[in-house]
Amino acid sequence: MVETRAARRVSAGGARAKSPAKRAKSPAKRAKSPARGGKAKNLAAPPAELSPYDMPPLEKFLRCVLLPLFLLVPCPLLVAVLAFATNSDAVASPSLDGLAAYVAEHGVAGLVSDAFAYVGVVGTADAWKLLGYFNLAALALYYVPGKEKQGPRTATGHVPTYVDNGVAHCACSTLLFLGGARAGLYDAGVLYDLFPGTIGALNAFGLAFCGFLYVKGLYAPSTADCGKSGGGFVFDYYWGTELYPRVFGIDVKKFVNCRFAMTYWQLAGLSFACKSRQLHGQWDPGLVLAALSQYLYLVKFFAWEIGYMRSIDIIVDRAGFYETWGCLVWVPCVYTLHSRCGVRASTGLGWPSALAIFAVGLAGVGLNFWADAQRMRFREAQGRCKVWGRKPEFIRAKYVTADPRTGALSEHNSLLLASGWWGVARHLQYSFELTAAWSWGLLANPARNGPLPLFYAAFLTVLLIHRAHRDEEKCLKKYGAYYEDYMRRVKYRIIPGVY
Repeated sequence: MVETRAARRVSAGGARAKSPAKRAKSPAKRAKSPARGGKAKNLAAPPAELSPYDMPPLEKFLRCVLLPLFLLVPCPLLVAVLAFATNSDAVASPSLDGLAAYVAEHGVAGLVSDAFAYVGVVGTADAWKLLGYFNLAALALYYVPGKEKQGPRTATGHVPTYVDNGVAHCACSTLLFLGGARAGLYDAGVLYDLFPGTIGALNAFGLAFCGFLYVKGLYAPSTADCGKSGGGFVFDYYWGTELYPRVFGIDVKKFVNCRFAMTYWQLAGLSFACKSRQLHGQWDPGLVLAALSQYLYLVKFFAWEIGYMRSIDIIVDRAGFYETWGCLVWVPCVYTLHSRCGVRASTGLGWPSALAIFAVGLAGVGLNFWADAQRMRFREAQGRCKVWGRKPEFIRAKYVTADPRTGALSEHNSLLLASGWWGVARHLQYSFELTAAWSWGLLANPARNGPLPLFYAAFLTVLLIHRAHRDEEKCLKKYGAYYEDYMRRVKYRIIPGVY
């Protein structure tokens, strides 16, 4: 396929445009009130979030080569090491001290070599069988009927559609897993028992699948939001070459992110708590309540699934290593790490202290759901609803899309909610999500088992701070002066009064 540089820019997310401040007159003239927005006189297609074509050489090298390699090389090694550290009896304890002792005896190279020998370069036969059954069940549930809903319009004018059946999937997948264990088809702790081989299998498949998606985005894309980014092969493998890939009609992002990764995380907590009871002869309060808190958080996720399909993970991140391998491998390994640490080495928490931590985490889960549901309800009602019992404050913003075939530009409207939780901080939902995440790490009792169980919470903190920054860059490029007005109205980014 031969295409001009300008066409490639549009396919990567839009042609280069003037800065948000220059694309419009003052915010007061373009967004005087929630009900009245000025009409843009000079339309301009929104620029891509990442546009390597427009980067100076040094920035292009740092962002399109060095940074991707910083994740592409160590992450597939790290997941094998973490599986080895938490599940293998060869490591004295599932902790940083246990890993340090192993490295002192065998060296770093020995640790990596032994970790891959333990998980399997391509996993194990039993793990592949488990993953086969798991994904067949997910595929069957993928077609459960539900209302059809839409995601945001892309820069090329594509509007993705989804069937809203997340809650039905959540209920059915739980019943299938618990029912199979109850019927004796497998042990309830099977996800822990086969975890090392599962990580080996997912790691090998994930790397190969990202290669497949790279080629597909170039030669058989599902939508016009595709093509090379201009950052070179390393960056395109890492970032992806297609925004909304489908394979045999199945939405890759929805299936990988929701139907596999989040479902595995939800069921893993239950399985690990059961395995702990088998090993120690009693229920561990820390593990049981962590499993319950995460389960409820993921019930909330499936209830809000359409909101997730409208988030930055889906509407900006292409289906490459960062997004797809991350969900296939990083989520099952790192998001369950705190619970796995507590299987071999019990948390040692009593019910009163575990319940206190659980209550804080549960409050974070509930508030996170409230904030997400508030904005989703506002958007679906097109502002014709009440927020906290009052008429909502919002900005009627305008944005532009470009037809990839003709280059014709079209103007559209969007509503930016500036009241309720979304008037307190621009990304307040991240504060609530981090409250829950840190509570799960604390339920593994790092005072007794060391800081390793806090790895997920620390990682998520960095991820969400970075994501908030990326989301605001995207919104400034898309909405320009309208979003500047929103930032003036809602001054704090994540934590009111602090940040």
